[in-house]
Amino acid sequence: MAQREPQTSEAWLGKMWDLYESLESGNANLAPTPGTYALMILSLLRTPADLQSLCPFTYKELLSRITVREYDIKRVVSDRVISNEDGPQLIKELSRAAVQLNLPSLVAELGETHAMATVQADILDTVPEVRPVLKDVVTKSEDGTEETTTKEIPFNLDNLRRHLAQINFARRVLPDDLAARQKLLEESVYDVAVERLEHEAAILNNIGVGSSFGRDIRQWMWDWHTKLKVRLEEEVKNIQKLEALPAKRGTRKIRNDLSQYLVLVRPERLSLITIMEIMRLQGSGGAIEAEYKAQMCKKNNIALPPLKHSAEPGYFSGLGYKNLLERRVVAARHIMDSEAWTSNWTQVTRSQVGGLVIDCLMDVAKVVRTALDKATGQVVSEEQPAFYHTYEHQRGQKLGVIRFNQVLAEAMAKDNLRTTLHPRHLPMLVAPRPWVGPESGGYYYNKSTAMRYKESVEQASYLRHASDMGNVELIYAGLDVLGSTPWVINQKIFDVVLEVWNSGEGLGKLPPAVYATPDPPKEKALYLYNLKSHSQEKANNHSKRCNVNYKIEIARSLLGDKLFQPHNLDFRGRAYPIPPHLNHIGDDLSPSGRTRMRWLKIHLANLYGYDKANFDERVQFVEERLDEIFDSATEPLTGRGWWKKADDPWQCLATCFELHEALTSDDPLAYASSQPVHQDGTCNGLQHYAALGGDSRGAQQIVKDVESGNPAAIMLQNKVSRKVVKQTVMTTVYGVTYIGAREQIEKQIRAIDEFKDADSWMLSSYLAKAVLGCIGDLFSGAKDIQNWLTLSARLIARAIPEERLPEALDEFNRSKQIKTEYLPVDKLKKEQLTSVVWTTLGLPIKAGYDKVQTVYISDPNLASEVNSMKQASAFPPNFIHSLDATHMMLSALECQTQGLTFAAVHDSYWTHACNIDQMSTIIRDTFIALHSSDVLGKLREEFAERYKNYKIPLIDMKSVSLIKALKTSGVQVKVSKRQAEELSLLESILVVDNAKTAVTEVETTEEDKQQMLQEVSGLEDFDEELEEVVDSELLDKAELAKKEKKKDQAKAQMKLLGKFVTLTDVLPPVPKKGDFRVEAIKASQYFFS
Repeated sequence: MAQREPQTSEAWLGKMWDLYESLESGNANLAPTPGTYALMILSLLRTPADLQSLCPFTYKELLSRITVREYDIKRVVSDRVISNEDGPQLIKELSRAAVQLNLPSLVAELGETHAMATVQADILDTVPEVRPVLKDVVTKSEDGTEETTTKEIPFNLDNLRRHLAQINFARRVLPDDLAARQKLLEESVYDVAVERLEHEAAILNNIGVGSSFGRDIRQWMWDWHTKLKVRLEEEVKNIQKLEALPAKRGTRKIRNDLSQYLVLVRPERLSLITIMEIMRLQGSGGAIEAEYKAQMCKKNNIALPPLKHSAEPGYFSGLGYKNLLERRVVAARHIMDSEAWTSNWTQVTRSQVGGLVIDCLMDVAKVVRTALDKATGQVVSEEQPAFYHTYEHQRGQKLGVIRFNQVLAEAMAKDNLRTTLHPRHLPMLVAPRPWVGPESGGYYYNKSTAMRYKESVEQASYLRHASDMGNVELIYAGLDVLGSTPWVINQKIFDVVLEVWNSGEGLGKLPPAVYATPDPPKEKALYLYNLKSHSQEKANNHSKRCNVNYKIEIARSLLGDKLFQPHNLDFRGRAYPIPPHLNHIGDDLSPSGRTRMRWLKIHLANLYGYDKANFDERVQFVEERLDEIFDSATEPLTGRGWWKKADDPWQCLATCFELHEALTSDDPLAYASSQPVHQDGTCNGLQHYAALGGDSRGAQQIVKDVESGNPAAIMLQNKVSRKVVKQTVMTTVYGVTYIGAREQIEKQIRAIDEFKDADSWMLSSYLAKAVLGCIGDLFSGAKDIQNWLTLSARLIARAIPEERLPEALDEFNRSKQIKTEYLPVDKLKKEQLTSVVWTTLGLPIKAGYDKVQTVYISDPNLASEVNSMKQASAFPPNFIHSLDATHMMLSALECQTQGLTFAAVHDSYWTHACNIDQMSTIIRDTFIALHSSDVLGKLREEFAERYKNYKIPLIDMKSVSLIKALKTSGVQVKVSKRQAEELSLLESILVVDNAKTAVTEVETTEEDKQQMLQEVSGLEDFDEELEEVVDSELLDKAELAKKEKKKDQAKAQMKLLGKFVTLTDVLPPVPKKGDFRVEAIKASQYFFS
């Protein structure tokens, strides 16, 4: 009997599945009912492991058939054949299947059923709902005579809440399946983006925009999306049918069996990816390949391996860097091996897939183009394709390109699509994928890039090339370290935040529900100015409240979960978390670890604002206020509220909670704390010295101006606190301008009650000039470096590659059908395409300040004329930012090597209190290592090598300020004696050397010279005009002298035309270093504090 029992079980199991298949096929003239599916799912659950092979269907396949028949999944799982004991496990299995099928709504339904059927508590059961921000909606009566105002939740917030609810239900049924929940989380952000696109298109339709004129891009995109997903679904079915036909002898299979690459991606997702990629002007084949791989990995339960970093021999030795590169190559290969059937597509496959989806898009995507009929004066419209195919000749090759319809190109030039095209990512529930390439890392199922390119194809190519050369291993490793730090929502703080938020009060960075500041009184002076400022502040309050509402909703849905923040770089090399709404840059989140009491107390004193005393005094400050701290921790909202007066009230409260828990525990010194402690940097000491010295020098200046009767100085006397000028002093090193400094100071002045009705513009203007003047005097060395960086950028932005000059001249001659050796100034301007590029941690960084074009969509690979003014003003702060980023990355890697948990916000470094001393040593060591190398000397060498064959037209050096800056920096240009006589405008930087000249010149004809004269003068005939001036008695001698001077200047400038100087010959020398030794910061305990 024991031997026959398995056979009997097999027989019964086989008959049951045969009967189900008969019902499913319709052969029995009956269809499966919800009860049938409940029975079959239950049989799957109860079938022993050794007999599972006899079950021809999986949970996923059964669930798919349930959805095809449109049965309510709640009826299936609540059927009477399913017991209370089997129900929870069955719901979990079906939820996993729903995630695999990309059906988040089913996951939500199963979560609701699970919540009703189980008594197991969820963390959110006791957490109140978040009070939403409401907006006013005005509706008119049918006759238009009456208006009614109602309140409703804004669409974006409501959309977010609905999708977060699905994620919450998934946690109920799949609390331990983090991989499935992560997939659902990543899928949801695309669903949110699609619904937002649909909503915006509907709004535009309702108000009548776009029917024939002025249609919005989002409305077009939604129309394309609805048509394209249907077209793609039909196309894939047609391809499958053609592939199923037997191939004729001597012919290839249709489209290289493309259906296998397309069926795994939902038509909705395939459509969205196609539109996103084509609007961003990138190839669709690669993006679809990435999505295909992600779905294939999930289908086959493949977990991508984490990149484990060995602590030996360290990142900064030659062997360590080589090992790092080898580990990345191995990790990338491991990922590819794990998806052997999804190894890189061939170029043919990419082209075919990309060509297929783009063909479908071009077929369905239409726009309406309107124009004015000059004969009738009426507006006529015509539906046209949104995209068209054409050919271009580039460097002798015929290339096929896709261009935008003119009306679409014009709309793209005016409309910022970033918020529409890019999903707003959420934090991750699992550790991010290791970065192994420019677009391979971070999220598992959504495409993310290692750098935010700011639409710069050139910067993207720099990163790809540096990655292929193995030059950015430290950057990839640093991003991995930052992304691997686990976080959790601090629920004690969240509970207090939620209570304050729902009350509508404002506290700290929580804006109030109602902006309580009254309108400025009309009888006061400066009423219009104050009214404008009041209106702006009121709008800002609403905007801030909407932003905070997003953060609180997301934080609530992720309570109790361990979170990870994947990072990438901005164009300067600074690392930022990819999730925009909830991250440690803007919110008080906490990783795990232990504490050291002293540093926890110092941290609390810093947060309260007592951060200028020495460390012992800060500890004493906290110990003297333990009663206030305990009151804050035990009665945060009903007590005395000491924490509310802190500079950072919410972080202060979190530390009060932590300190209270530690001090009331059995062993305070052994208490396990999760509070991160900050060490804020001071950028090689400059900011500290500025903060200490700037105020006193400014105060002395104010005293002098008071004595001279300056009204602004009189009003400000004895009222300028450190807080008023702190931001300006701290941002000086980043190149803050007078305008920026004045706005910073005005904001602080308007916050002082005594100055609410004063002329804040006058006061801030005076104070900005005083502070910037004092800083320039105090830190002349830093100012010299800023001037050197600015001057270098000005020169680079004016340079043209030497080999490009004859090409441009030939193009000009062919276009004008002439023969000349002289290229006009306006044509030279269009050849000035050189951006400042420098290297940080092996990655070339491009300053992305190109001139804006009216229509820039047709070909992103064409270089744009650079904005020399922005290049010059932005390069110094961007370079300093890149040094900050380098120091942070080096510190992160060394902390990883030494086993420390690490997080950072630019130059504020975080770890657990018990590791502060160790991290402080690391910060100083890496800073010293960075600046012990000749940073500026190496930068100049890089410029000299990168731009060694670049030429600057002398006409672009005629500026008096530029010549003065070159002379001050010690630049000397070697010229012949004849050239020295001709180039009188540049005489202050010229040195005669007949043996060798740095100036090259082209041969010019008399016609060329006449053209040059017209270009620089703007006058058609100097001599005739001067004769008219002499004969005229209406103009006095001063006017005549002015005309003559203008003529002389024009002739002097004409001598500069057609002449060039090599960039490296005018690149200024690096300013001399002072006597400060960077090693001295090793002994300073306040360098980072």
